[in-house]
Amino acid sequence: MYDVIIVGAGHAGCEAAHTAATLGSKVLLVTMNMQTIAQMSCNPAMGGVAKGQIVREIDALGGMSGIITDKTMIQFRMLNRSKGAAMWSPRCQSDRMRFAEEWRTALEENKNIDLWQEMVEGLVVREGRVCGVRTQLGIEFESKTVILTNGTFLNGLIHIGEKQFGGGRAGERAATGITGQLVELGFESGRMKTGTPPRVDGRTINYEAIEEQKGDENPSKFSYSDETKSLAHQRSCHITYTNPKVHEILQTGFEKSPMFAGRIQGLGPRYCPSIEDKIVRFAERDRHQIFVEPEGWDTVEVYVNGFSTSLPYEVQQKALNQIVGFEKAKMFRPGYAIEYDFFQPTQLKETLETKRIENLYFAGQINGTTGYEEAACQGLMAGINAHQKAHEKEAFTLSRSDAYIGVLIDDLIHKGTDEPYRMFTSRAEYRILLRQDNADVRLTQKGFDIGLASEARLQKVKQKEEQVKEVIKVLSKKSLELENANPVLAALGTSELKQKVKSIDVLKRPQVQLSDLGKMDTDISDLLEKYTDSEAQSREKEEILEQAEIQIKYSEYVQKEKQLVEKMQRLEGLHLFDGLDYHSMPSLSMEARKKLTKIQPRTLGQASRISGISPSDISVLMVYLNR
Repeated sequence: MYDVIIVGAGHAGCEAAHTAATLGSKVLLVTMNMQTIAQMSCNPAMGGVAKGQIVREIDALGGMSGIITDKTMIQFRMLNRSKGAAMWSPRCQSDRMRFAEEWRTALEENKNIDLWQEMVEGLVVREGRVCGVRTQLGIEFESKTVILTNGTFLNGLIHIGEKQFGGGRAGERAATGITGQLVELGFESGRMKTGTPPRVDGRTINYEAIEEQKGDENPSKFSYSDETKSLAHQRSCHITYTNPKVHEILQTGFEKSPMFAGRIQGLGPRYCPSIEDKIVRFAERDRHQIFVEPEGWDTVEVYVNGFSTSLPYEVQQKALNQIVGFEKAKMFRPGYAIEYDFFQPTQLKETLETKRIENLYFAGQINGTTGYEEAACQGLMAGINAHQKAHEKEAFTLSRSDAYIGVLIDDLIHKGTDEPYRMFTSRAEYRILLRQDNADVRLTQKGFDIGLASEARLQKVKQKEEQVKEVIKVLSKKSLELENANPVLAALGTSELKQKVKSIDVLKRPQVQLSDLGKMDTDISDLLEKYTDSEAQSREKEEILEQAEIQIKYSEYVQKEKQLVEKMQRLEGLHLFDGLDYHSMPSLSMEARKKLTKIQPRTLGQASRISGISPSDISVLMVYLNR
């Protein structure tokens, strides 16, 4: 008898297993192939816009994705540095093989995790409650809870030109049986599609002909813990472009394209389209960017990011050889598209437990998401809540103002999705609060309270907060002398001071950085040196100064967002009754009656975020609640 059984050992499954086991549950992780645990099925990278924030949030709560990423990265970049701090997003290139190896090692070192290699064909369900899983060999494993993290394997179908064959990933078979059973149990399923580009032999690429893209000069990392260190050496990526000749060759294969021929039924990711989709949707463009990404430290395999395709192999090869730098490029394997089953996430509770079957949880692409990071954070939350349920403890959830993780889950369970869901900063209405630099401040206490984040982690966060307060306190008290400040301000192209002004107010100017204040006052200069004098801790100490500067510059905006959060929390405090008969409220729109009956939101705030629910519908519900 297990506390938690997890089906699938991808990013969601690994995070779920580690989380539940660390909290004290006895866990069984079932996978069809133990050699592909934590496989990076698509690009060898973690993080990116909004995704990097998610990885840091996982780490702050006590998850493993940040630590594994730091241990196996080969390049680090902070994206969107030219924009405001709310848009900064960490991203890294990973060593694909070492990433999987580190995850497997972490799982095997956890004594609460058992591993089993076999395909799960069905669930054991009794009286509306899941009680375990049944494998292909007919073995039944019993458990208090089950988490499905099947990725792209549920009835997976791979397409390359006119060829199609069953598979959950290149070289691996699809998983069958679960979808049919869930549909029989009343679940609503659908089909989605994603794709991947060719993998190329780096020895056949002319790197001198393409643009080099180096990592950050002073790289940071994902994890807030002392368990990992920033990179001392990095591998470069490169950039090249398609051209009209490439597009012309690709178009010759359209008649054999599974996408244009209608053989693919599932919708693909809108924000990561295939190259054939790009040249049709953006016909006015004569080139598209291609990122040439190494797959690791010691391999010549290269990921051709931006060239995802399911066209016939010979068309892929011919078009690829027309790209600058790829004239003699040889493939290791062609790109392909894959279709798979997913289940509409509106069928889930906030905890990721299904509404229809008790103790059954869904996490990852089974919920219609795309991306390692989105999958991992769902695995973390499902792992926490499956553990809590198995031990009769209180559920753990995050709100939209707590974390990007809260935004993602709230979007899924209240809006659903008809295409692979990808996280963006624009999806978060409180993104100034949910920055990548303060995930530890926002979430470590929550992780500690449930037993996932260590006390050492919590103490480190508290120390960080005290140090940031110290910097802000000094700046709020220190006034700047005109003769020292004005020459620096003039050089920065901002207006000079006419009287003494607190340094904290000068720092709020967009042209002024904290380092500039050090040039205006010796006491501030000494303060900055205090946080940059130790080479071993230079990056960590610099982040103290960075955090203080961000808090000062965005203080007014942060205050406004906090006020918005308070207003929304009032709606969240208005609870809707279970089984409310919305069809008996004629003042509601017909769409509202249908959506509210189907999704059954718990609060007025949740109801307000359901697609198709208008402000007038919310007003009707408020009148009803007042009565």
